[in-house]
Amino acid sequence: MKYVVQFFIIAFISLVGELLAKVVPLPVPGSIYGLVLMFAALKSGICPVSAVKETSGFLLEIMPVFFIAPAIAILENMEVLRSNWIFFLVVSVFSTIVAMVVSGYVTQIVIRAKTRGEKGEESK
Repeated sequence: MKYVVQFFIIAFISLVGELLAKVVPLPVPGSIYGLVLMFAALKSGICPVSAVKETSGFLLEIMPVFFIAPAIAILENMEVLRSNWIFFLVVSVFSTIVAMVVSGYVTQIVIRAKTRGEKGEESK
């Protein structure tokens, strides 16, 4: 029964995220809203980690199963990929570089902010 309750909590937060995506006029997927809501609930203590720990661990373990359908779709559309492979390669390389650069800058900003916060606390 514990797993059912934990799964219900995760599903409910996902549902709220999907509903937010329908209501908020931004081009953000409902799954992202759900992730942000779950993060906020976990960080604020509204939803303790123990309330979803076992089920979230199980979902992480079976995550590769969720990639079977996209892999099959890629194989079914191999002709499209073959005819446009250079385009897909360029877009993949470019988006990877952009993601790495943005992630690096965000990490530096967070580290600097944390360092400033620690220095500010020491001087008090």
